[in-house]
Amino acid sequence: MIELSQRFSFDAAHHLDAGASENRRMHGHSFYVEVTLRGEPDPRTGFLRDFGEIDATLKRIRDLLDHRLLNDVEGLAAPTLENIARFIHARAKAVMPEVIRVKIERPSYGQSCTFEGA
Repeated sequence: MIELSQRFSFDAAHHLDAGASENRRMHGHSFYVEVTLRGEPDPRTGFLRDFGEIDATLKRIRDLLDHRLLNDVEGLAAPTLENIARFIHARAKAVMPEVIRVKIERPSYGQSCTFEGA
């Protein structure tokens, strides 16, 4: 079994209706994402998935999120780290069934969230 991971980052704003009062105001973060795929390589090509395909898929997802107000992104009405990880996982897995895990980080806060889906 092989695991491949690809990272990308994006900057975005959001506000949260629940939680600490400072989170209710619009504010921004730099997000760092790692998407992991798992499976057996194709015996003919030797690839689990070509990194060019992975990059293209993740670029499309990044373009949905980068420099956006995440609350306005369809499917992210409550843009917590947990929901952003699920959002990225669902979109990546729809194109690449080998996706098993998404980790999203906000290093300036020392925070991360990992979603492992079926």
